[in-house]
Order: sequence, then C-alpha cells, then structure tokens
Amino acid sequence: MPDGATVIFSAHGVPRAVEAEARRRGLRVFDATCPLVTKVHMEVAQHRGSGTECVLIGHAGHPEVEGTMGQAEGGIYLVQTADDVGRLQVENPDRLAYVTQTTLSVDDTVRIVAALRARFPAIRGPKKDDICYATQNRQDAVKEMAGKCDVVLVVGSRNSSNSNRLREVAESLGVRAYMIDGPDDIRREWLDGVGMVGLTAGASAPEVLVQGVIEKLRGWNAELVHEQAGRSENVSFPIPKVLRR
Repeated sequence: MPDGATVIFSAHGVPRAVEAEARRRGLRVFDATCPLVTKVHMEVAQHRGSGTECVLIGHAGHPEVEGTMGQAEGGIYLVQTADDVGRLQVENPDRLAYVTQTTLSVDDTVRIVAALRARFPAIRGPKKDDICYATQNRQDAVKEMAGKCDVVLVVGSRNSSNSNRLREVAESLGVRAYMIDGPDDIRREWLDGVGMVGLTAGASAPEVLVQGVIEKLRGWNAELVHEQAGRSENVSFPIPKVLRR
C-alpha cells in the first residue's frame, strides 16, 4: 500500500507488527477487528505481561490465528488437535493459560481443552469462552436440524472457518453437507431422492444469499419452507469512533 493511504483491518484482527507498520507509514486506519477477537488479543497480552505462557487453540494459517499469535513476541504456542497437546513443550507448566480462535468447532475445542487440562493441571482458561456466540449458536442449530434432513447446504465461503465447521458438524452426524457461495452453486444431483433439505449459513453470510437459495429450491418444487426457531441474537457492537466521525 502507498504511504498515506487508507487501510481497513478485517474482523479477523492483525498482529501488532502490522499495526505498528501502519502507524509508521502514516496510513489512515479503520480497525474493523471483531470485539470478540479483540477480547482474545487482550487475554494474550495480559497473560504475557504477567509472565504466563499462552496456548492458542486454532487453525494454522488462518488470519485470526496469525493476528492472535502476533500479539506476543514468544511465549505463545499453537495447537490444532488433541494430539498436538502431547507434543507440546512449554517452559513453565505452572504458569500456563489457553485461549481459542473464535470460530472453532465447539466439540473439537472441548476435546483439546480436556487434553490440555490432563497434561497441564495448572493451566488456566478464559473466564468466558472465546468461541463466538454466533458460531456456537449455528453449530447447535445444525445439530438440532441434521437429524431431520437428508442433505444440508451451508451458505458460506470455502475459506470461512465458521462455515466449514457447520459442514463438519452436519457430516459428523452422518448427513451429506455441501458448501455453497450462493444459489448458483447448488447442483441438482445433490437433491436426487432427497425429501428434506437443511439450510444454514456462516455468521457473516448475507441474508440475501440465503433467501436466494430458498427461492431456487422453491423453483425446483420445494413445497414447504420451515424456519427453525433458534437462539435470539441481540448483541450489538458500536461503530468505531473514527467511522462515526
């Protein structure tokens, strides 16, 4: 980016080094980091500031993980599976804490946390789970829905962590599941012999895409659309001050 340009930090957050570089080059910054991700960043900073090492449960290469790992210079370790825990080497097991990526599988995370607690009994976790409420609500909804469906469609980008977790949740319950960016991605053969189609969407998928999928299924003679009652989501985050100005 040219010096003096405008940059937007995505909801995934960025490492501290990126923030520092933006300041050094005089970039105009709009920080759109999700407050739930910022919470994790603050947890890492507090742990490292007190001399406590940190374990991050997450997926290597994901932008949110890169941003969180970049909140500390050393003393933070990434684990992706329960098996990784067995290979983890830390300096002081008695001063250890864990945080998580916000868009993980709830069930997988429970297993990894159990492995961490078994190996490091003194490890401390966050006071409130780091996994995003929208991520957890959607996974719970898919669990409830999957048993009633022959196939599940997930509206979401293929590089979206929380959308991929929804597909995995459905598949873990023995239901075929497909990721789609929108109605044009649906293949007719997926629905051969199908009596009930389940439809869900990633946390940031626009509603217009969901409605577009419903209309396409109606055009293919879907007879009844039933909206499953889910948890009410009434959390709202204020617009950053710089944008309000």
